[in-house]
Amino acid sequence: MEVTGIITAIIIGLIIGALGRLVVPGKQNIPIWLTILIGIVAAIIGTFIAAALNVSDTSGIDWIELLIQVVLAALGVSLVAGMYGRRR
Repeated sequence: MEVTGIITAIIIGLIIGALGRLVVPGKQNIPIWLTILIGIVAAIIGTFIAAALNVSDTSGIDWIELLIQVVLAALGVSLVAGMYGRRR
């Protein structure tokens, strides 16, 4: 992964976090900054997974990579919302 790939993953991560939160049913009692952080981490991990599966470099939009990132963000939001809610 190159530096531009990491920067792109961070920018996409901002959107991925919001999409991951929308996919998870119910209300998540976590702050927006935490959702964005989850999205960034999910985007970076999703990029590595897509590269490992050889689906990250396609012509046009990398739909499979985006799907992997959104699924990871949704899982991350679910896990963190569960842990964050119990902490309070």
